[in-house]
Amino acid sequence: MALAAASAGSVVPIQILAQTTNLRIRSVEAYPIYINQRSEGLLDAPIFDNDDDPDRWRFGGPFEQLPSAIIAIIKTNEGITGFGMGAGGSAAVEIIDGHLKHLLIDANPLNVEQLWDQMYTSGIFYGRRGIFAMALSAVDNALWDIAGKYAGMPVHELIGGADRDRIEIYQTNGDFLEAKTRGVRNFKRTTYGGPRTPKTILDSFINSVLEARDQLGADVRIMTDCVSRDGTVEWAIPFCERLKEANLYFMEELLSPDDVFGYAELVNQVGGKGEAWTRIACGEHEYTEHGFRVLVGLGSAEILQPDITWCGGTTAGRRISALVEGAKLELIPHRGASSWGFPIALTSASCSMAESFPEGSAILDAMSCRVENGYVLAPNEPGFGHSLSEEMVLDFQLTGRI
Repeated sequence: MALAAASAGSVVPIQILAQTTNLRIRSVEAYPIYINQRSEGLLDAPIFDNDDDPDRWRFGGPFEQLPSAIIAIIKTNEGITGFGMGAGGSAAVEIIDGHLKHLLIDANPLNVEQLWDQMYTSGIFYGRRGIFAMALSAVDNALWDIAGKYAGMPVHELIGGADRDRIEIYQTNGDFLEAKTRGVRNFKRTTYGGPRTPKTILDSFINSVLEARDQLGADVRIMTDCVSRDGTVEWAIPFCERLKEANLYFMEELLSPDDVFGYAELVNQVGGKGEAWTRIACGEHEYTEHGFRVLVGLGSAEILQPDITWCGGTTAGRRISALVEGAKLELIPHRGASSWGFPIALTSASCSMAESFPEGSAILDAMSCRVENGYVLAPNEPGFGHSLSEEMVLDFQLTGRI
């Protein structure tokens, strides 16, 4: 292994390490994995009542983010193995096996950013977003895992380090009162929101958020997430107004990810440029620095939320972070307490919270950072600090039509 430090307080840039080694990639494999019960539905054909069945609007298919998680495993000639999470199921695996693998075999894995640029450019006429970027995320994260292990450093130190070793978590869903006894001070409720959502569901959600504010008190941060596919500005503004008294830190995904102009209008009307009763957050379903440059340039969000296993990996995450920090906006990565999201969260100065979930699975737990008293802690192990093994990945391999 290479020495991580050239001298006290200074770190050998990964580019310099790349010039001083004969490290080479020998194999690239990827597997769809079972992450939790959400993955089970991917194997079943949907049954709809009729053409107007509301479930048609929410059917994500077998390649939707997170349930279709994949793990890339990259091995080198020196026995270093890197693991990286992405998504896209068997479609993403096919992209890796039929396309990206050919750019990686026999390459120096420490040329991480150059390899990212080559892979992204090679797929630009059919990729750019969606499944291609999710496949790219898996192999890019695996390359950073190798780089950290080769350098003997955690990835968060390898990409620049930080003046802190922990971040407050925010818990998405679950028992908020119980979480508060464990030191959690930030909470988020999710619902499916949009013009087609039944009024009874939205009413119940709004009541649950207002109730949470009453129970938790005024000294905690509460956020909401609509996970919207079809939201409109005309629908979202009255919805936001109904939650005004909850004093929300941010409201997430009120609109379709493609409605970037609508998001800019929300920022102007209910976000920081308007009456400023909340912040507008989006970006979980955006890809690469190019997509985020549009959001930042149009003023479509005050909080940007890239998922490092979807947006193009850690390389893309670094570039997105630089863009967001340069615009003096806030970066709060989706699933920031995961092994993959945490390095970008920790090294982004504006990031104040890292998302955590109360329930997972054995393989998700293996890819999550340690949480204590409401904080997610920086790992000390080289690479991403996960506890994945090839045996675990194969044990959780999801076989079938995806």
